[in-house]
Amino acid sequence: MNLSSQTNHSERFHFQRCLRRLERDVLRMGALVEQSFRLSHQALFARNLESAKEVAALDKRIDQFYRQIELECSILLTLQSPVAQDLRLVSALMQLVRDLERIGDYAEDLAEIAVKLFPYPPHSCLPEVEIMSHHAQAMLAASLAALVDLDVTAGQAVKVLDDKVDDAYDRVYNTLAYQQDIKGVIEPILLLTLIIRHLERMADHATNIGQRVTYIVTGQRS
Repeated sequence: MNLSSQTNHSERFHFQRCLRRLERDVLRMGALVEQSFRLSHQALFARNLESAKEVAALDKRIDQFYRQIELECSILLTLQSPVAQDLRLVSALMQLVRDLERIGDYAEDLAEIAVKLFPYPPHSCLPEVEIMSHHAQAMLAASLAALVDLDVTAGQAVKVLDDKVDDAYDRVYNTLAYQQDIKGVIEPILLLTLIIRHLERMADHATNIGQRVTYIVTGQRS
């Protein structure tokens, strides 16, 4: 082995070590986003305002991970020469953490909405909205599991739940939009409309994560 090959081997080893650290950071960020989503769910449907308070602090940690991971990705792409599959992985992770960051932002928004909604009696459509939230959380968990295993089939299966979320969004939106027996202020109706829109967008971002797994493995964008 000559000096050049030793250098190349050392650089490759260093790159792989950085890549493994990057993957761990993405999964840690994903775990924080899942926790934030669960807390916002508790704030909304269990009317747990303590959970709502926790989300804001958690979002700061999510944002820190987001900035750190973007920097790590940029360094790997700029200073290293990744082979095709590694290049796909790094570029996909850079996009994927944006999806995670957006889900975290929506979770923070939902927690704030829960505080505003707290004084009002629960709306009759709330149970269906809660199911919608469960579906979106299941989508996030499934997409992250697909990422861990680089499982294309599992990543693509997330879309099935997305259809359920979209259908629920349409039903609840129509219920709220055409409600005629509104008594008092309309703020709770507006807040519920925001909630279902946020949940629908969170589900879309979870779907994106599943699709990025397909790209990492196959190089094909689904």
